[in-house]
Amino acid sequence: MKILVLRFSSIGDIVLTTPVVRALAQQVPGAEVHFATKPGYRGLLEPNPHIAKVHCLTGSLGELVQQLQAERFDYVIDLHNNLRTRIIKLRLGVKSSSFDKLNWQKWLLVNFKIDRLPRVHIVQRYLAAAAPLGVQDDGQGLDYFIPAGQEVALATLPAPFRNGYAAVAIGAQHATKRLPLDKLVELCRKLAPRPIVLLGGPEDAAVAEAVIDAMHRAVEPSPIENGCGRYSLHQSASLLRQAAFVVSHDTGLMHIAAAFSKQIFSVWGNTVPEFGMYPYRTEYQTLEVKGLNCRPCSKIGFDKCPQGHFKCMRDQKVDLNWPIPGGGR
Repeated sequence: MKILVLRFSSIGDIVLTTPVVRALAQQVPGAEVHFATKPGYRGLLEPNPHIAKVHCLTGSLGELVQQLQAERFDYVIDLHNNLRTRIIKLRLGVKSSSFDKLNWQKWLLVNFKIDRLPRVHIVQRYLAAAAPLGVQDDGQGLDYFIPAGQEVALATLPAPFRNGYAAVAIGAQHATKRLPLDKLVELCRKLAPRPIVLLGGPEDAAVAEAVIDAMHRAVEPSPIENGCGRYSLHQSASLLRQAAFVVSHDTGLMHIAAAFSKQIFSVWGNTVPEFGMYPYRTEYQTLEVKGLNCRPCSKIGFDKCPQGHFKCMRDQKVDLNWPIPGGGR
């Protein structure tokens, strides 16, 4: 049976689809699983042994549809459920199923603070979309596959990092999902004297350097390294895998850390765990400011706080009790 999975973005969302991909490949007799996404995520999916072929939206949607039509799929599982994927399903004309985005429930929570969201992780909603094919949750959690040659050897790090370090993922796509600089510094100082590796993209490198500068001015500075933009996504995943524990905003690196069953301190600003995208099947502690009548202000995020006060991050206690005592799963 030839099955197409649709999910065009983003890093975290695609990692969250991996239990579906694995279950399809292992539970559907004769399954050949293909995945359609954007070109920037090809490298994230191609190492996955459960995926036979990755298709990318490199040109027009019509061109992609023609490529997919040539594959003669038997079934389409839509894990994005937007206008683009609906057009693809219509054009392919085969049986399909889609995951429930719970848009009206999210709208109620964001705009009126009325919580009608089910206490169900998004992975379970993804799996429900595959249920018509007889797929069931195998209980194995998320997958992340690091290609050969992309592992970071601890021997290449300075000596203090070879006996355990905290990985701190400082980035996030939207500013309202990121701790401000002074709070990042406060968080890192509470990790002292444990060595710290800061992780993120090139866009996070300047903030990381500012954190390091502040840390070096501490009375007892911790060993700290700036990995933002220095490492590829797979190399950053390798550093997450080898960390003693991980601190992360609500972002893709948090879900990659969950794929390695790391203990995670999950920092939430304008978004909330109730959206169903908290760390999946790993021990975690949520750091958030409860009781704010403005939160959540968005299901995604903003470039700046709509209210101007940014209390959801500025009022964070950033208390890190490690190991996590009876961390949630």
